[in-house]
Order: sequence, then C-alpha cells, then structure tokens
Amino acid sequence: MLIPLDYYRILGLPIQATAEQLQQAHRDRTLQLPRREYSEVAIVARKQLIDEACTVLSDSDGRKAYDVSFLAKTYDRESEAAIAAKQRSKTSAWQATVLQDDPGETVPAESNALDAVPDPHTPSIEIDDNQFVGALLVLQELGEYELVQKLGRPYLNNGSIALAEGRFGDPQLVRPDIVLTVSLACLELGREQWQQGQYQNAAKSLEAGQELLLRESLFPSVRGEMQADIYKLRPYNILELLSLPEEKVAERRQGLQILREMLEERGGIDGSGDDRSGLGIEDFLRFVQQLRKHLTSSEQQTLFEVEAGRPSAVATYLSVYTLLAQGFAARQPAMIRRAKLMLMQLGRRQDVHLEKAVCSLLLGQTEEASRALDLSSEKEPLVFIREHSQDSPDLLPGLCLYAEHWLQEEVFPHFRDLANQSVSLKDYFADPKVQAYLEALPSDAETANEWVVVQPRSGKPQGKLPPAGDRPPAPPQPPATKQGASTVTLTPVPADTSTAASDPKDHSRAAALGAISAVPNQTAEARRPAASTPKHRRRPHSTGGSGAIGQGLTGSFADRARTLAAQISAQVKSMPPNKLALLVVAGVLSLLILWWILSLFASAIQALSGPSLQGEQASVSLEAPPVEIPPLAPAPEPSAPATAAPVSGAITDEAAGQIVQSWLSAKAAALGPNHAVEELKQVLTEPALSRWELMAQAQQKNNAYQRYVHKLQVKGVKTNPTNPDRMEVEAQVTEKAEVFDRDQLVTSRNENLRIRYDLIRQDGQWRIMDWQVMK
Repeated sequence: MLIPLDYYRILGLPIQATAEQLQQAHRDRTLQLPRREYSEVAIVARKQLIDEACTVLSDSDGRKAYDVSFLAKTYDRESEAAIAAKQRSKTSAWQATVLQDDPGETVPAESNALDAVPDPHTPSIEIDDNQFVGALLVLQELGEYELVQKLGRPYLNNGSIALAEGRFGDPQLVRPDIVLTVSLACLELGREQWQQGQYQNAAKSLEAGQELLLRESLFPSVRGEMQADIYKLRPYNILELLSLPEEKVAERRQGLQILREMLEERGGIDGSGDDRSGLGIEDFLRFVQQLRKHLTSSEQQTLFEVEAGRPSAVATYLSVYTLLAQGFAARQPAMIRRAKLMLMQLGRRQDVHLEKAVCSLLLGQTEEASRALDLSSEKEPLVFIREHSQDSPDLLPGLCLYAEHWLQEEVFPHFRDLANQSVSLKDYFADPKVQAYLEALPSDAETANEWVVVQPRSGKPQGKLPPAGDRPPAPPQPPATKQGASTVTLTPVPADTSTAASDPKDHSRAAALGAISAVPNQTAEARRPAASTPKHRRRPHSTGGSGAIGQGLTGSFADRARTLAAQISAQVKSMPPNKLALLVVAGVLSLLILWWILSLFASAIQALSGPSLQGEQASVSLEAPPVEIPPLAPAPEPSAPATAAPVSGAITDEAAGQIVQSWLSAKAAALGPNHAVEELKQVLTEPALSRWELMAQAQQKNNAYQRYVHKLQVKGVKTNPTNPDRMEVEAQVTEKAEVFDRDQLVTSRNENLRIRYDLIRQDGQWRIMDWQVMK
C-alpha cells in the first residue's frame, strides 16, 4: 500500500544531507523509542521503516533514482496552487468527520483511506500492510496529526473488516496501537491549536481524543493527560466564547456555564478549591478581571450576586460595581442604594469608605459622603479630591469630579454594554426619576453597617480585585477569622443624630445638586470653588448624671445672683436723693407686708396640727412594741431573668453562654422585621447599648432589616482579678445573615467569628458592654 511519506522525512533530514549525517540520523531515530504504551508490533514496524529509509538513501544509485522522483513531485510549480486548494478541501472534509463526538459518526469507507489513488504531487512510499501501524506512528512523530486521524479513524469503526481479519497484524495488538496513535494525534493537535489561540478548536480536539479512549476503554494515563489539558484550557475557552458577538447566544451561554462549573469547583471567586486549571487565587482573580469586559452588566449582576451569597467578599464587591454601573446608567438610584447596603457589609473587613462616599453622593446624602471621606485611608484619591475642593467649605466639588472620573475610567470600561457610554453627574441628577427617588429617600443614616474596623489593617483590601496587568499583585489577605490575622475591635456605627436636625428633602439634596452644578466642564477650571449649602448640626446636649446637673444648676444660679446684685448696686448709687427716699419707704412697707404674711402662714400650720392632748397619757416605750408583732414570713425571691448570673462566685461556661445567647437573640429581634429595639436593654449596657439602639432605629426608619441564624460555643470565661463585677467571655459565633431592603433580599453572608465579650455586673445581673473580634 502507498503511504504519504518519504524517506527523508522518516529520518528527519533535508535532501542535501551527507552520508555521515544520514548514519547519525539513523542512529538517533533508532534510539528514540516511542511511548511505552505501544506494543512490540508497532515498535518493530516503525524500526523497519527507519531501516528501509537508511538503506535506500545510503546506496548512491538508489538515492539518485529516488531523488529524481522526489524532486519531480515536490517542485512541480505548475500544479502548486491546485495542490494547496485540494489539500484545504481534504482538511475540511476530514475535520467534519474526525471531530464528531458521536460514536456512530459517519466516516469514509476504510477502503478510501489507503486504497484510493494517491495524489501524484505528494511524495509517497510503498509499505507492507503489517507496517501500517509503524507508518502511523512515524507520521504522528512528524507532527502530521490531521493525516494520522484521517488514515487511522476509519479502521476504528465497529465492524472494521480489514482490522478484524488481521490485515495489519494481530487485531488484539494492532487496534490498541491505532487507538493510541490517533488519540495522541488529538492530544498534540489540541496543544498546537492552544498555542495558536484557537481555544475552541483545541477543546474539540482534546474532547475527541478523550471520547475515543473512553469508547475503547484504553490507556487511562493518556486520557488523564487529556483531561488535565481540558481543565487547564477552560479559562481560555471561556474567554474566547464570551468574547463572541452577543448574537452568538448559545456559544456565550456555554462559556458562562463552564465558568459556573469552575466557580463551583473552586468554592467561589476567592475560594481555595481545586478546579484543576492550575490557577491560584491571585491568577484566578486576574482571569475574572479579564473576562468582565466581555460580559454585559446584566450578565455580571446575575453571576456575581449568586456568588456573593456563598459568601464571597470579592463577588460582593463586584456586585457593588455592577449595581453602581447599572443604577447610574439606567438612572435607577434604588440599585445604588442596594450597592451601598452591600458596601456596609464589606466595611466589616476592609476600607470601602471611598466607594460609600460615591454612593452617598449619588443618593444626595452629602453629609454622609463627607463622613465617609473622613474615614477613608485611600491617599491618592483623597489628595485629588482635596486639590479640587480648594476654597470650598467641604470636599463635595472634588468628590463630584472624582466620582465622574472613577465611573468613566474604572467602572464602565469593565462592562460590555457600558464601555462606550459617557458619564455626567449633571445629567444624572437632572433626570426626573432620580429627583423623585431622592426626594422620597429617608435621611442619610447608616442602615445596615453593624461593624467598623477601628484598628487599621495592613495589606490590600480583601474584597477588591487585582488589576488584569502583566504581573499579578499580592494575593488577597485571609479573613479575620483565619490564623495570622491581627486582632481588631469592631464597633457598631450609629446613625448620626445630626441628620435629624435637617429634612432629608432640603439641604442634603440641594448641596449635592449645588456642588455638581458647580463642577466645571473644563480641566483648567477644576480648581474653582464650588457652591455648597452649609451643614446644619445640633449642639450636643448634656448627658451627665444628676450630680453634675445639680452642680451645674447651682453654679448657674450663683453666677446669675451675683450679676443681678451688682446691677442693683450700680443702679442704687446712680439714683437721686428723692428717689432713694421713696425706695427706702417702699422697702420698709414690703418688710411689714412680708411679716404679716408669714404670721398668717404660721397660724395655719398650728391649726392643722390639731388640739393638744390633756389628762394621763399612755406609757409607750421605745425598747419594746405595745403589742406583740408576729414574725413576717420570708418573701419569695423574684425569678431571675434568663441573662442573670450568680451575684457571687465564679460564673460557669453555661451561664456565660446564656448571656451571649441572649444578646444574639436580642440582636436578631432588634434588627429583624419586627424591630424589637427594646430587647437590647435587657442584655446590653453602655457604650454598646446606645450605638445599637440608634442602628436599629435607623434600620426601622429606612425599612431595612436582617434575618439571623446563630450558633454559639463558649471557649472560655475569665473573671477580672481586681474587679469581681467584670469578666470576659470568649466564644465562637457562627452567624448567617440575610439583609433586606424593603422586603427585597440585598445580600447575605455566613461568617465564623471568634469574639471576646466584655461583661459587667449591674444590680446583680451581667450585661455586655462591648466586644472584640479576635484573630
């Protein structure tokens, strides 16, 4: 049979090779053994072809005759174009056949594979049938992967007569060799297409080889190599599928499905599960950044909101970006408010005050935006904001410029449908829908932020993605619950009572609109001062005890009396004599009238006291009662509340657990849909009580609430050695929370925290003063 090979290619030599090069190539090819999975039949057939090539080319006369035929076929320029066209046609034909996944695929008849008339312009050699597996092996080693599949696949169909009858040798040995060669051709072709950036074709080639091995139940190690490459290829395949035009709905949906499978295997965007892609956490975050520009805002919202529920800090942060972008582009401030609520959850772990400031600005909550800027530690943005707020009483002009730049340069470019849209805060606030929503929005109070990191953290914020640059940044820091994190104090943030002094429909909205209207359109005008409505704040009232209040009143009256006395004295000295005489007479008359009134008052008191007793009086002794008084029965002790603990002695872990559990129940009730704020007083004391009361009231006012599920395990109880009324309780708390805004689920989280509670005993009952989240 004829096989499309030539002796020079078999030895890997050019036609100009010398005799010494010929012998060296023969030795090298003989020593280069194929994979160990091949049978002895394939190895012997391969060696026979190598030896035959060396024998023919080593004989000078035989080589001359072979070269004439070889050159005639190779350099026939007149038919070169026809050869190329014909080869392209052949390639398209076999690709439609060999890459089908169906085992019952239609393939050319096996007689067409080798017995067809050979192309007169393609060099070929005559081989024996039992050398066929060796020829396939040589072609595979030479990189003729398409040709190997074209020649070998027809003989692997069920009912192959030539193979079953032993035309190429023992079917029990030859068939596995053909399967192995065709599969390796699929593997190498897939890798070659991968290197060329043809990711879908690479995936099809690898899957075709894997399907063949699964169907034949052969060579699991090779199948494992293919599966490993398929896993590593998935990120590239996803990028190629998602980058297709939006009209390619099926292909893009397939890319999203593969992405979801990877996320499930990893346990989320920032999960540590093994999806066998070879991407670590940091590299996978860069991959997510790369694919975002191929996804629309709605696709990202659907994807990241689901991932945020794992929970995932990165997915939550990406959901914030999505809600911000969609809310601004579609003029829907309600989505921006949802983004703000999600940022409040992220604030438990990282500095997102700058993003909160932008959200507050877009919601017209200017005072809250200013407070967020004061808490931010982002140096470069704050420098930019301050530089563009010079000669202004606040930072609103610079914040407006920063928000426009941030949305245009950092947010919109990551969305396929928003990348070419322009950003204008003036147009946003001029929209009637935006104005109507902001007018109906409650005052700017914190509605869902339960914790704020008091001690600053080092390192990169945990939920933010690294840039999709050439070199990845440092990987995200582990959550505070993991080993190695620093101990921080998490403090609930109360709603600012200053906002109660102003109507949410007046100066906050007006300040935002005024600042935005003052933002210049030209860069050269960026430093002009912006108009700003002054802030209204209440003066803080005294919160001291009764003693302090009494001292304050006494001091105030004394000062006031001394002032009046001095004024009267000055007036007397300046009076003329006649007026002074009249003043003296009037003073005497006043004293007489006052004496008469006091006399009447004393007489009335004596009349009310009753007549005096006459005659012998009863003898009453103070040492003993006049009649015997029966002993009083002991009053039953009132039942102690659930949070009460023994007044004296060491408190047990069980009692400490009851106290902490009472707090968790009170928290769920106060921040829940019923807003039972009064429950907090049963277990909390200052300073925690006032903070949490303000927070619960703010959530109630803004129609926001949370649902909690807690699990508690006390790890230890430590009494203060110098103060028996103080103690610390260390506990492991698992908290599952769902955050709702107007009965719509905004976000959820599931955290495992180790917390140290600070307790104090007041009136015989233990109450919680504050707590710290430990590492």
